[in-house]
Amino acid sequence: MKSAALMAALALAIPLAPAAADPAADPISTLVGQLDLEKYKATIKSLTRFGDRRQGTERNRQALDWIEAQLKSYGCTNTERLQYQYTQPAPDAPPAKRAPGIPSGGAGGPPGQGGSTLFGNRIPTGVNTDPMLQPDEKLRALNAEQTPVGTSQRENVYCTKVGATHPEEMYIVSAHMDGIGFGEAANDDGSGTALVMELARIFSAPGVETDRSIRFALWNNEETGLNGATAYAMQRKDLQGIESPKGSGKYPEPKWLGMIQHDMMMWDHGMPIPKLDAAGKPVLDAKGQAVYVSPPEQRREADVNIEYQSVSKQAEASAKLAWAFRAANDKYATNYPAAVGFHMTNTDSTPFMDLVPSISLRENERGQQIGAGWDPNWHQPSDVYATYSDKDFLLGLNAAQTTLAGVAQLAGARIRK
Repeated sequence: MKSAALMAALALAIPLAPAAADPAADPISTLVGQLDLEKYKATIKSLTRFGDRRQGTERNRQALDWIEAQLKSYGCTNTERLQYQYTQPAPDAPPAKRAPGIPSGGAGGPPGQGGSTLFGNRIPTGVNTDPMLQPDEKLRALNAEQTPVGTSQRENVYCTKVGATHPEEMYIVSAHMDGIGFGEAANDDGSGTALVMELARIFSAPGVETDRSIRFALWNNEETGLNGATAYAMQRKDLQGIESPKGSGKYPEPKWLGMIQHDMMMWDHGMPIPKLDAAGKPVLDAKGQAVYVSPPEQRREADVNIEYQSVSKQAEASAKLAWAFRAANDKYATNYPAAVGFHMTNTDSTPFMDLVPSISLRENERGQQIGAGWDPNWHQPSDVYATYSDKDFLLGLNAAQTTLAGVAQLAGARIRK
């Protein structure tokens, strides 16, 4: 049975409310207006100082320290860290066996991850493991340290906006902060991390109150199999809603009402297109097949992809949560629309999806589009800040507008003068 609090909160957000007669009287519009493209870009740029932030390395630990310091500077001062153990296999070890996956897609094309089906032009995807493919020598040196083999401690960092009337309930707003590929992890996942940090800044500003709590979490070890988010879910799920100490009015782990995850947010240039030579003719590979490349510029019909997982135990409530965010995008986003899909996969909301309504926001659908090579910078040396234009950064900012508006509605945000 779904909690009355959850269903009441979702019901508040699903209808598209009429516009306020006086825009200044709408606190959500005011909060969304505090999002700024240059601030968003600056946060991403700062994260790239730590290279690809590969888990288990000193640059990863330095990035965690910097994120925590920034959260505190925003006024989200009750920061915490969750510790867990992770075992890094030897480079020549056989790949770990994974749990059975979500069923593949239909007969319309090759099966994609998360239950999706691949359509249209496709280009290969994968993880770059060769540091020499990074042409920037300084960045190559920054990323030189590799994760040590064996078992050692890892950490997630998070801070919490405590609800004024229902501190015992909360929404989790999250992204992962680690990356791979010997780039700067500017998009994957600097763009998602910066989004969560910008929301923490705005919700933590003086005068901003929410009825329910909001936890801003930056996961580690996403790239190794969602280990940081999984550790949090397993360690904290049975602590939900417990007042501690008794009678204190404090809830170290408020009851989860919804989990909103963010990943790479900036590159939606569309389906790969044929590569042309100087004469305008299609380039062919050694087998005589057409070579496809990503279009060079952000497409005007780009969108923010909101996904839930249709085979999860919380599928019905997750779908309602996804459509609530679609409605928030319609009302408050400025440049790009949102689309809802039902094949959420390979992201840090997965460990939560059977426990709480869970959605993931990305630049593309993870299985059907990213799995078909729609983002050529994914896990590659080219995932550096300089790769992206303002049109790309603006897509990430519109995702931030969407999440901020959706969470503000659900958590009951207001501004006290």
